[in-house]
Amino acid sequence: MPKAFDISNAPYDRLAPGEAEMLRASLDVAYFRPGEVILGKGVPADALHVIIKGTVEERDAAGLVALLGHTDTFDSRALVHDQNGHTFLARDETLCYTIPRKVALDLIRSNPRFAAFFYREISQKLDELANDEEAKRYGSLMYAKVGELFLHPPAFIAVEDTIETAGHLMRQIDSNALFVRDGERVGIITGMSLSKAVVLRRESTQIPVGLLASFDIVSVRRDDFVSSALLLMTKHNKRRLAVKDGEQFVGILEEIDLLGFLAGSAQVTAGRIDRALNQRDLAVAAREIEAQTRALRRQGVKVEVIAEIVSDLNRRLLSRLFEMVAPHELRSGSCLIVMGSEGRGEQTMRTDQDNGLILSAPVDAGTLEAFRGAFSGALRSFGFPPCPGNVMVSNPAWSRPLPEYLADFRRWVALPDETAHMNVAIIYDAQAIAGNAQLLDGAKAELIDLIRGEQAFLAHFARAIDAFETPIGLFNQLITSEGSGDALDLKKGGIFPIVHGVRSLALEQGLREASTDQRISRLCELGVLRAEFGRDLKQAFRFLLMLRLDGQLAASAGTSGTLVRPAHLSSMERHLLRDALQVVKQFREMIRHHFKLTMF
Repeated sequence: MPKAFDISNAPYDRLAPGEAEMLRASLDVAYFRPGEVILGKGVPADALHVIIKGTVEERDAAGLVALLGHTDTFDSRALVHDQNGHTFLARDETLCYTIPRKVALDLIRSNPRFAAFFYREISQKLDELANDEEAKRYGSLMYAKVGELFLHPPAFIAVEDTIETAGHLMRQIDSNALFVRDGERVGIITGMSLSKAVVLRRESTQIPVGLLASFDIVSVRRDDFVSSALLLMTKHNKRRLAVKDGEQFVGILEEIDLLGFLAGSAQVTAGRIDRALNQRDLAVAAREIEAQTRALRRQGVKVEVIAEIVSDLNRRLLSRLFEMVAPHELRSGSCLIVMGSEGRGEQTMRTDQDNGLILSAPVDAGTLEAFRGAFSGALRSFGFPPCPGNVMVSNPAWSRPLPEYLADFRRWVALPDETAHMNVAIIYDAQAIAGNAQLLDGAKAELIDLIRGEQAFLAHFARAIDAFETPIGLFNQLITSEGSGDALDLKKGGIFPIVHGVRSLALEQGLREASTDQRISRLCELGVLRAEFGRDLKQAFRFLLMLRLDGQLAASAGTSGTLVRPAHLSSMERHLLRDALQVVKQFREMIRHHFKLTMF
């Protein structure tokens, strides 16, 4: 029987062949009757248990904590940390492999990847194991370094050298770009710049390259991840990056070489958006964004990087559409904003429209109405469905002058209700993407000032974390379920409580950061959250976003993006999801205590 132990199941798949044989040789099998205590509270563990058949209840003083099923391992805390605060008992007839304590501890000490499974800190467990799982399933892009790609040589010329000199040097080293020194400054000159100067503008080949060089170069380090380089190219609209090792320039990374490494490139889509001449061009780019998301996920790029790239592409798309359809008085006298997950930079796939417009002053009603219809209609044609709550430009309540917004802010705070709280959350998460960003900055500053010190408002605002219960109990029941209809809603039970709890704390502190990740970092800096718990919260949030993204990518096959079926997850994913939901539960309890929600 022990020889049948499945070594491909995590974390045992992290063992070297010799370690796996040592483990198999030490295994025994234990039988437990229904209701029998396998490991009692406070009792030292003499072995690790891996369930072959049956269901094991994990209980604390308050009751059931988790249900463990086939391939689940317990209890690492009692073994590694020499303490056990929970009781484990057989719910029904149960068979377990037992791994002797000494063997398990020897493997943990000798194999860091195997040991990661047994870390006490959930953030370490989620970080190490989720990364390992992604790398195994989707490739190694996140681990590839810029230095591994082909880099063009770092040739330099002086600012006073001529176009002719630059052209000869480019041909000599077979490169399309050179660094240009101007005292302490370093710029870049490209073959395209030389061609335009000579062919289109009829410039002399003897003029100095300093007149053509660009000194706003963007650089990466040799040991930066390729995904970081991709993000910089997308954000800064660059076709090449300078590569440095310390303070030394060691090469130039061209877009074409990055494309040769990747199956696709977000930079190509960004360029298509920027060069779009009409709405048909934008529609093509909109379809490419989802393809880029799939390619990035397949290559193993971390979910937070994917969200940043996708959000940047979507914002570029909306900004370019705004330039196309907005009349001059709107482009110069308004601010186009995005809200919700798009505003927080946490969008991973195309969803419904969440956008608005802040006007600096009233405009002609007919002009404004025409823009509302053209903008929202174009997005609908691109595949962005209308917002179910009608929070979008086509709704006059979300496209009006700043003074009207400010008047509503005062009403929302003075006479709060559920709608007022939702609207405050919408504005607080908003980001400017086109037009006069100072309009949104002023609106947010006014909103934060109105709420500062309003503890009763903040407490009622924070109560929304209880709108949906963390589905730990339901999750426990579904772990061993085989029914395809049994699913958990990740957004309601996990993602929303983190987003809104963090938003409530950030609003109380008057923070201006928009993303949940950034807000957690600032709350840790301010001492509102303990640094250790902040790391746990970040990693739990990212793992939930990853599961949601996988669900969204599978949605074309009929699966809802926010639903996850535990029976369809790997044992490692179930283990991580259980840990993530425990973090959510702890965070909700912290929010209830912080805002004294039990008093309401």
